[in-house]
Amino acid sequence: MTSNTFYIVISLRTPEGFESFGKYNLGNNRKRATTIFRHLKGSPDVTQSMLTMELEESVNGLPVNLQMLGCTLEEVAYNTKIIVKETFKYLNLKET
Repeated sequence: MTSNTFYIVISLRTPEGFESFGKYNLGNNRKRATTIFRHLKGSPDVTQSMLTMELEESVNGLPVNLQMLGCTLEEVAYNTKIIVKETFKYLNLKET
């Protein structure tokens, strides 16, 4: 049995719709992925947003959208810092 993988996907609104251009692999721990996503800044209302960050789960190789935030450029920068910081802590400071 394969485990599901969690990602945060960054997308930009274009005339054709949203186009993803960045993807952070958060591993396969649902609790850790949702905890990181809850720390991110943004609005759940994405109707007017030019940038979005989406918590996505890969189930049997297919993406499933779990949550989405509309973000400003400044919020994306802040959120990226949080994602990198939490990933660094997890990968380097986890107990063995």
